[in-house]
Amino acid sequence: MRMKEEFSRDRSDEEAEGEETTSQFSVGVLQQQQRKLAVVGYALTSKKTKSFLQPKLEGLARNKGILFVAIDQNRPLSEQGPFDIVLHKLTGKEWRQILEVVLDLSFPFNPDLIVGVEALSLPGIVCKVFASEDISTPMAIFLAFQEYRHTHPEVTVLDPPDAIQHLHNRQSMLQCVADMNLSDSYGKVGVPKQLVIKRDASSIPEAVTKAGLSLPIVAKPLVADGSAKSHELSLAYDQYSLRKLEPPLVLQEFVNHGGVLFKVYIVGETIKVVRRFSLPDITKRELSRNAGVFQFPRVSCAAASADDADLDPSVGELPPRPLLERLAKELRRRLGLRLFNLDIIREHGARDHFYVIDINYFPGYGKMPGYEHIFTDFLLSLVQSQYKKRSCQ
Repeated sequence: MRMKEEFSRDRSDEEAEGEETTSQFSVGVLQQQQRKLAVVGYALTSKKTKSFLQPKLEGLARNKGILFVAIDQNRPLSEQGPFDIVLHKLTGKEWRQILEVVLDLSFPFNPDLIVGVEALSLPGIVCKVFASEDISTPMAIFLAFQEYRHTHPEVTVLDPPDAIQHLHNRQSMLQCVADMNLSDSYGKVGVPKQLVIKRDASSIPEAVTKAGLSLPIVAKPLVADGSAKSHELSLAYDQYSLRKLEPPLVLQEFVNHGGVLFKVYIVGETIKVVRRFSLPDITKRELSRNAGVFQFPRVSCAAASADDADLDPSVGELPPRPLLERLAKELRRRLGLRLFNLDIIREHGARDHFYVIDINYFPGYGKMPGYEHIFTDFLLSLVQSQYKKRSCQ
């Protein structure tokens, strides 16, 4: 099978034409060239491609023998490659459609649409491979990645689509952390008290009271699909204002944390922590004097880095490394993911009590210091692991 390298953005049209002509080598020559490289096929949005595949990363990758190749989403994945690794992240809109189809058990199932008998397993659900205009393109892409994993076990898919699903619903996103009940000599990690409201905003005040949540309340969209809207949050100061919120939502009890958030990036077994400014603490006096709902953009993304700020040690001190390593290791196992990050806060006045408030798949690694070396080393370790497995067979 042939493979075309993605053309560099700064090449002229003439160079591109020459490159395309050069790409018409025989299959044997291409395959011989590919054996010398670790080929990483990627299916990313244009925004993610721009932020992640920066020139420095691509240059370092080439020097280390890694080639990034764009996957053509209009062609069957099985006809492309061969790949050593497949890297993907679907857009928010695509994921929203997938969630609506895959997670909605009322989805009308028509056996006449099935063109194959090969079943693809999802958590608690069995999906079939469809070929029909009734099935959305995003759904077809999703199932294509699932099928590719099953038919090409020698290829590492980052990360399994069925595992990623767990992070696209805030109702279940933090359940793994809550179930861990992690506590040791280095500290305790939990999640804020939270409540899911799927409909009927008028019932929110009563539901909040029954659940024992204290004001103020942080409201987040239930679906965490990576879109800008899914990262927005609201802060409700009083019971009456809770009726103004728009379900489906996850409501979390606001925890004072000194206005600092820790973003814990995880790439395989590597952990990198950065500080970001967050929402300021809210005193009882401020709570009594304020009313209404205040909306905020993606707080940790929009805010400036707090790494160089002159912070009180009780606020800015990073979480203990052994605690983070244990947390990351357990979440890798439970989630089945290798590329994600955690938003963690420290309860103000409690030096060793931490809360995970969000988990994101394939976050903005371009903002992580030194991500180029960390990510390329990670990809090489995966390829080396593959070679070892093959040599033992």
